[in-house]
Amino acid sequence: MAMKFEMVQNSRLSKEIKGWPKNAEEKTLSEISSQGWSLLNGDLPLPVATLKQSVIEDNSNWMRLFTEKYGARISPHGKTTMAPQLFQRQLEDGAWAITVATVHQLRLCRHWGIRRVLMANQVAGKQNMKELCLELAEDPEFDFYLLADSTENVDQLAEAARKHLLKKPIQILVELGFPGGRTGCRNMELALEVARRVQSNEPNLALRGVEGYEALLRAQPEPEKSIRDFLEDLSLLAQRCAEEGLFGEGAVILSAGGSDFFDLVLDQLEAPSGKQEVIRVIRSGCYLTHDSLNYSRIFEKIRKRSPEVNQLPPGLMPALQVWGAVQSLPEPGLAIVNVGKRDISYDAELPIPEMFFRPEKD
Repeated sequence: MAMKFEMVQNSRLSKEIKGWPKNAEEKTLSEISSQGWSLLNGDLPLPVATLKQSVIEDNSNWMRLFTEKYGARISPHGKTTMAPQLFQRQLEDGAWAITVATVHQLRLCRHWGIRRVLMANQVAGKQNMKELCLELAEDPEFDFYLLADSTENVDQLAEAARKHLLKKPIQILVELGFPGGRTGCRNMELALEVARRVQSNEPNLALRGVEGYEALLRAQPEPEKSIRDFLEDLSLLAQRCAEEGLFGEGAVILSAGGSDFFDLVLDQLEAPSGKQEVIRVIRSGCYLTHDSLNYSRIFEKIRKRSPEVNQLPPGLMPALQVWGAVQSLPEPGLAIVNVGKRDISYDAELPIPEMFFRPEKD
């Protein structure tokens, strides 16, 4: 799946970019590595975020080996990085698609030349639906999937497809949820009702699979059991859709798996019986860049829960670092660094100090 990588490398950077030296001339992305800039020599204004290339490559290769071992594919969530160079790395290591959350992210993926995108979200709002259909109309060969969890949303998508005279159906995965969760049909019958509504709107729509997001079940008293039960329900939904002949032409997509429990997903999610090919797709995005605390803990739990993972060297490691300067030592044991929430935003767990460097001393 070739991207427009030359276009990305020729994009120009200048002093509007955080971490860019004031007196440096505008450069293309491909020219940066030849400038000889060094963080430790003080060539760049801090804070600056860095990625370790060797670790990125190891993490990407590890996920390739993992999915091959389980006979599955990955569609890594692009919102984690929104970096086309990293998408290219993931696609080269066998990623089936790139996952997005919004129409804007979809537009960027198409701009970068990505040929298959899974939107792990519903599309709502008149303008969002219009822009989605315009993107699809521009390239009928573009392979795109999205989620639906209500008959109302299905009807809106079907009407939008008719209005914009799309040459191929909008491909939909029915989302199964659970009480207290995020999006998704709250029970099997509602999910089947949505699936039937999609099928009734052919050829404007096509039911291509089922999807779920299990990670919020981590808060349950018995999270592993709750997740396995949910995945069993998701497998049953796929089976019932297959028995009713609701799936459209092509492979059936079964998708789940955030960053916490993708091993359980591939251990538990079962393909429906039938003649159609089945593709099991996980969607973790954090595995590539990793972090030094929360994801490290998650991966250790995966190792203990699924010992066969330990057969895949070298394992996932942190690749992302943010460098800052100590601006004040106001009292013993306290250092204030010129790095704020806009520089080191986080979903869970505060960032942790890893190392320090003293110019002209270390």
